[in-house]
Parts: sequence; C-alpha cells; structure tokens
Amino acid sequence: MHLFVASSLSSHNHALTSNRLVSSLIPIVKDLNLISFLTAIGVLYAMGFLVTEVKGALTTESLRLRSLAVLATTIWTVTVVGGFMLELANLLGSGFLAAFSTSAIHDFITQSSLGRDYLFQVIVGVAVLIGLTRVTKVRGTYFALVLTVIALIAPVFQSHASNAGNHGLAIGSLLFHVLFASLWVGGVIGLIVVAPATRERALPRFSSLALWSAIVVGISGVLNAWTRLNFVAGWQTLYGLLVILKIVLFVALVLIGAKHRSYIASTMSGSRQVLRLLINESVVMIAAVALGGWLSSIAPPTSPSALKLEGNPAIAITGIAMPPAPNLTRIFTAWSPDGTVIGFLLIITALYIKGVRVLSKRGDKWPVGRTVSFALAVAAVDFATSGGLGVYAHFAFSDHMIAHMVLGMIAPIGFVLSAPITLALRTLPQGRTPDERGIRGTLIALIHSRYSMVITNPIIALALFDSSLFVLYMTPLFGKLMQSHSGHLFMDLHFLLAGYLFFYVIVGVDPNPKKIPHIVRIIMLFAAMAIHAFFSVALLSSSTLIDGGYFASLNRPWATNLLADQHSGGAIGWAMGEIPILIALIATFIQWVRDDSREAKRSDRAADRAEAMGVDDELAKYNKYLASLNARDKNEL
Repeated sequence: MHLFVASSLSSHNHALTSNRLVSSLIPIVKDLNLISFLTAIGVLYAMGFLVTEVKGALTTESLRLRSLAVLATTIWTVTVVGGFMLELANLLGSGFLAAFSTSAIHDFITQSSLGRDYLFQVIVGVAVLIGLTRVTKVRGTYFALVLTVIALIAPVFQSHASNAGNHGLAIGSLLFHVLFASLWVGGVIGLIVVAPATRERALPRFSSLALWSAIVVGISGVLNAWTRLNFVAGWQTLYGLLVILKIVLFVALVLIGAKHRSYIASTMSGSRQVLRLLINESVVMIAAVALGGWLSSIAPPTSPSALKLEGNPAIAITGIAMPPAPNLTRIFTAWSPDGTVIGFLLIITALYIKGVRVLSKRGDKWPVGRTVSFALAVAAVDFATSGGLGVYAHFAFSDHMIAHMVLGMIAPIGFVLSAPITLALRTLPQGRTPDERGIRGTLIALIHSRYSMVITNPIIALALFDSSLFVLYMTPLFGKLMQSHSGHLFMDLHFLLAGYLFFYVIVGVDPNPKKIPHIVRIIMLFAAMAIHAFFSVALLSSSTLIDGGYFASLNRPWATNLLADQHSGGAIGWAMGEIPILIALIATFIQWVRDDSREAKRSDRAADRAEAMGVDDELAKYNKYLASLNARDKNEL
C-alpha cells in the first residue's frame, strides 16, 4: 500500500514537472517560430523586390538567399510542429509524452480550430519548402512570399479579437496590423541579409514600403486596442500596460526609422555602420513583435461594447448583435465595420488614386468615367459587407442573396470598367536595369502566362462563375461557412473575384491574354442567364432549408418563416442575376459594332495608303485572285 501511494505521488510529481516544462517551453517555441517566420518573409522579400533579377530569373545573390530562405522556412515549420505538440500536451495536462497519442492528435485537429491552424501552417511550410528547392524565377519567390504571409496571419481569425466587441473591426484591424508589421520587420531583415551594393540600391524602394507599413501598423493598432479595452479602466490592467509599452516602442521605431533612413540614404549607404544601424533597428522591432506575441497569449479585459453584447445569442454566432426587423431606413443606415474588407478597399483605393496622380503629373489624362466606375464599385462592396446590407446578410437568406448579387454581379462590372490593369501597366515602375523585368514586367508576364490563359478561357470563367452557386448552396458548405467570420469572408471574396473574372472576359477593357470573339461572349452570357434561372427555380421550389440550421440557430424575432425567406432569396437571385447579364449583353453588342466599325475604318485607311503608293491593298489582291480563278474556270470550259 505504501509503495502504491509512493508510486502514485511520484507519477503525479512527474506530471507536474512535465507540465511546468511544457508551460515554460511554449513561449520560447512561439518566439522562435515568430522570428523564423519574419526571417523567411524578409529573405523572400529581398529575393523578389530588393535583389536585381535578370529577365525574371534569379541571380547568384538570389540563389544564395534562397538557401537562407529554406533554412528559415525549415525552422518555422519545425517550430510549428513543436508548438502543436506542446499546446496539445498543455491541454491534456498529463505530460509531453501523452501528446504523441494518435487519437489525441486526431481529436486536436478535428475538434479544435487551434489544431487546424497548426496543421494548415505545417502544410504551407512543407509546400513552400518544396517550392523553394526548385524555384529559379522571381515569380516563384512572390508565390512563396504570399503563402508564408498567409500562414502567418491565418491564426488571427482564431485570436482573442474574435471574442471582442466590434467583432469584424477587431479581427480586421489585427489582421492588417500583423500583415504590415511582418512586412516592415521582414523588410529590415531583408536589407540586412543582402549584399552591401544591393542594400544601397534597395533602400529607396524599402523606404516607401516602410512608410506605408508604419501608417497601417499605427492606425490598425489604435483601432484594435480601442475594440478591446475600456478606455479608462482597461489601461490599468497588465494587458493595457503592455499595450502602452508597445505604443512607446512603435513611436520609437518610427522616429529612429525616419532618422536612420534620412541619414543612411544621404551619407552612409552600403557602409558597415548602415548594417549596424539596421541590426539595432531590427532588434527593437523584434522586441516589439515579441511583445505583441505576449499580448496574443493574454486574454484582454472585457470592453464595454462586449459587455453590452453579453446575453445576446446572435453575437456568439455572427459577432453582431441581432438587429431589429429590416426596413429601408435601417438597411441604409445600419453599419457594422468589417475591418478586413474595409482595409482591402482602402489599400486598392489608395493604389488607384496614386496611379491616377502619377498619370496626371506626367501630363496624361485618365478617363473620369473609369474613376467614377471604380468609386461606385468600392461603395457597393462596402455596402454589401459593412453597410446595412452586410449586417442583415448575416441574419436572413434573402438579404444574403442580395449581398451575393451585389458582390458577384454589380461590383465586378464597376471594377472591370475601371480598367485597373491598364492603370497599373501605365504607372508601375520599370526595372532598375535594362535586363530587369521589375513589377511592371512581371505583371505583363503574368497576363500572358499559361495560368492566365487557363482562367480566362470562357468555359473556365463561366464554370467558376456559375458552378459555385450549386457547390455552395446545394451542399452543406453554405451552413458551415456562415458559422465563422473567415467562412463569410471567403464567400464574399469568392463572389467578388469570380464575378470580376467573368465580366473581365465578357466586357473587360483591360488587356486579355486571348481575344474572345464576340459571338462566344454572347453565348457565355446566355449560358450564364440559363444557369442562374435554373438555380433560382431550384431554390424557389425547394421544400427544405439549405443552411444546415444556421438561420434557425439565430432565433431571430422577425421573418420567422425561414423557408419563405429562402424562396424570397431565390426570386431575388433570379431578378438581380438576370439584369446585370442583360446589361452586359447590350454592352457586348455595342462593343461588337464598334469593333466592326474600327476594323472597317482601318481597312479603308489601308486601301487609301495603298492607292496613294500605287500598289494594291490586301482586299484588291484578294479580288484579283478571285478574278484569276474565275478566268481559269472559263478557259477550262
């Protein structure tokens, strides 16, 4: 008996010791993971944007950096696996070895969003590693950089921000805060690892990124703190004090960075002192990032807005309090900011305005109608995601379908007619050397790539545009995506991008890798119209709900007949889906007539030039050829 008790106490003490070890290792592994993530981002950024490439191919310096990128990616992949096992052991509370149970790992992945985030990061890490070992073109580094950044920001959607008041704003502000902070810190690391001569050429290019990153990091940090903290009492907590310390570090970084950039660019580019200053700056940055990691592991104090939402059943599912029954006034005045979409809209708007200003300074004119079209498209997306329509789209299928049609049918037409690709091609910088493609050259190569040829194929564009209706709404996918902020965001982006691609092929004014005959475009529009009608009829005749119980779980006090609301959504989808297609059909006919008119004028000018030069044009040569064939036939007879 005494031996059994002693053995039990020994096992218990061993478990406690193991748990303490696990708890102490978790922050260490997280910091190492974060540093390796930032290093990988910095090296990939240097390979893609700082080091000069030759006609799109990686140079010797880029290949040297590739080895460093492989090392950094390996470390962050390994530390993700280590973090996964440590978090699992911490949850089990029975020692580190217990985490190696197959059933425990399976349950952690399938039943925990944290486990799925870890798995996603591991998959991305392996994919980036495989890609980096084979990449020889600069576009491959862009792809690897995008994947690495996505892996870094993916856990944001499961952070404490998702439980705060102003749900959409909290997640969006944190998302852009992490994104631009990683680009800022990664850029400094990129400057450190490149050769001195490259560093001298790259400083002006990085300074622009650093300025925009500092602005976004500052604004998003303020918004995120505002959504989480009681403005008075919240600052007296540990979380509030850490936020204050982070603000101090941020201000110091901005001042130091501005002073160093000015000093370095003017007198010391390429020197060892420049490298020393950059290292000092990176140390302060990493300290600020580590402080942010510490903040992410601490639950923030409940904000007043979150307290007001307690007891509201809808907030746990949608992140938005149940609104009153919709009417015209409420739909046009309600607003619940989706920080992710608003941040995206602000970025593309800033880039569009900058492009127009660059043309204006050059003395070139940009059609006002295209700018107006862009502004209307931005307003439509904002209304369908953050405005009243976006609010009610979370609570009623009919409103969701209106938002879907706005995002997939109306806003894309505005974006397509605003010609963003043409604006980019006219304003993006050229390569720094005659052999460097630069961002503009890379965009041209992308437009004419095999990938662009595939997705702009009329059949592919139509399939992505219309087949998603059945995949989304006629399967359990719709109900699952509506349950989370990330799922709702995925749907919105898919509607927008699929619609943009479809109307880009149909009525786009931007360069297209393959000219689509007008008759094919018209056939596509009629096919889209028929598919939309078939889908809408299927919804109108449905006898069961397709949301998997999502809308019923909200317990909304208005429009309680869910099936009737679903039928209304089908009718709305039919009406709002047909009208934009009819408009696009009319626009296609007009473009066809104009193209024929331009072709006729071109032929007339060619004939006039040939007549003036005393030679036959192509039409005259063809007529003579036909006459010769006719004469030969008569002679044979």
